Amino acid sequence: MTLRIAAVGDVHAAPDAQKGLRRGFAHLDDQADVLLLAGDLTRFGHPDELSVLLDALDGRVLPKVAVLGNHDYQCDRVPELVDALRAAGITLLHGDSVTLTVNGATVGIAGTPGFGGGFEGASASDFGEPEMKAFIRHTKEMATQLRLALAALETDLKVALLHYSPTPDTLRGERLEIYPFLGSYLLGEAIDAVGADLALHGHAHAGLERGQTAGGVPVRNVAQAVIGHAFRVYELDPRPAGAREKV
Repeated sequence: MTLRIAAVGDVHAAPDAQKGLRRGFAHLDDQADVLLLAGDLTRFGHPDELSVLLDALDGRVLPKVAVLGNHDYQCDRVPELVDALRAAGITLLHGDSVTLTVNGATVGIAGTPGFGGGFEGASASDFGEPEMKAFIRHTKEMATQLRLALAALETDLKVALLHYSPTPDTLRGERLEIYPFLGSYLLGEAIDAVGADLALHGHAHAGLERGQTAGGVPVRNVAQAVIGHAFRVYELDPRPAGAREKV
């Protein structure tokens, strides 16, 4: 049976967005089986901002899974955000995974915020100053965690959930100069090493929705500014020979 995945990133919740978020998620349960949130849940990482999003999702009974984005770290109050998400029944992933059973099928979601570094032919390396080494080593750590989390899944479907992009395909429209701050090829390599049926990310507000990893895994940029809706629904059909994305 088809699995309907609702996905969105970069909602940047804040008090002035309260009414719009409530309207946008009002009929979520009727349209999807799972909600995946691709980071930047808040504008500046303040718990009061997150409460606006949680209020809009209150009463929505479908499973909800999230990763954090760079905006969510700004106020240095991540532990409070984590506690609030868990209290609201939202699974927060950071280099790990969760398995859900929906419509008789199992879907494994491996999640990490990811990080930057750039893409093949124009990427940074962990060479030189300690700051540059730390930057790229963090990306490598995020990629390794994602690969291991995907590899551990034994499910009918596998989905990679990130904030940063694993491919330059979905960044087209952004300035080339900022590609290294929007994602990394290491994330794409991690996905391709194990395989997935779909990869979702946000962060690139001026990018494109559709792309793929070098290995052919479908990638969707679900930043709200890109999809132009409260969320976008993607349908996956579990099959013995592998799933195929319908939307």
